[in-house]
Amino acid sequence: MKRMTFWLPLAAFVIFLGFMAYGLKLQPQQKIVLSKMIGKPVPRFILPAAAGNRPGLGSGSFFEGRPKLLNIFASWCIPCIAEAPVLLKLAKMGVLIDGIAIRDRPADVNQFLARNGNPFRRIGSDVDSRIQFAFGSSGVPESFIIDGRGTIRFQHVGDIREDDIPEILAALKAAQ
Repeated sequence: MKRMTFWLPLAAFVIFLGFMAYGLKLQPQQKIVLSKMIGKPVPRFILPAAAGNRPGLGSGSFFEGRPKLLNIFASWCIPCIAEAPVLLKLAKMGVLIDGIAIRDRPADVNQFLARNGNPFRRIGSDVDSRIQFAFGSSGVPESFIIDGRGTIRFQHVGDIREDDIPEILAALKAAQ
């Protein structure tokens, strides 16, 4: 009986380790929650400038006739840093990109842009994430394609990578 009380906790621990190892080998199921705003007009808003060298952003700028990419980002966001060179490449390809900096200070946004480049025509400051949530965005970075009539046509959750460029360009073309 003493032997059993000695080996029982050890056996339970080994079984526990087996379940943990099995769980670590499982592929995580990523669930992407898309915005309910796709197909709807952009929410009405006016945001002050988030950076010293770019004007602020308002919903009126999405009614100018050409589709645009709206990128929601933050200076403290690591994937936003990884995404920056791809956004610069898209801007050089002629993509019109506006940005919304969430929960950020102008000095931090300016440092972020100085380090990583600035593909944005306008950058609005959304300090309380009110506009981010109005778009149906739940994190950063997140991007939306908005047609020239102000309708949200496409959403990209997460950082835009090099291999996402064809999908982004196709969504912009479809939004014309």
